[in-house]
Amino acid sequence: MSTSAPTPSSPAADTASAGTWRSRLVCAAQAWLNFEVWPQSLALLAARLYLFEVFFRSGLTKIHDWDATLFLFSEEYHVPVLPPELAAWMGTGGELGFSTLLLLGLISRPAAVGLFFVNAVAAISYPDLAPAALKDHYIWGILAVVLACFGAGRFSVDAFAWRRWLNKA
Repeated sequence: MSTSAPTPSSPAADTASAGTWRSRLVCAAQAWLNFEVWPQSLALLAARLYLFEVFFRSGLTKIHDWDATLFLFSEEYHVPVLPPELAAWMGTGGELGFSTLLLLGLISRPAAVGLFFVNAVAAISYPDLAPAALKDHYIWGILAVVLACFGAGRFSVDAFAWRRWLNKA
């Protein structure tokens, strides 16, 4: 019984070259799919940075003049069900906390849902909101929903932790 290497015209060589061709096709498809993930991750990062900038600044403004914040929540903003001081604390904490979590990409889906509700309550609670400002709230709400649905993308603590956890398993 002789064991010889397959010659270029043998059936074994044809099968080997077909396998190589298929594996190259699969690798090319995987590379293309991974290429599509990068632009999506960049767009999600841009959304996270934008929402952080908007909501974190708003939270800092509230902290810098807490008396004015309490006045606004008592007289201007009509948050349903909550007392004004509690609403001020929750709104400010939500703006600062959820936006920071989104910036880091840490528990980003729950943070995006939380920020969506902070945004919705802000839009509902201020009856004299100008149409242009209401449009901004719509945009912020849509971006928060996108982040809640798709997550933070590759450039996040969530993705890093997930990859690390998968490598240990």
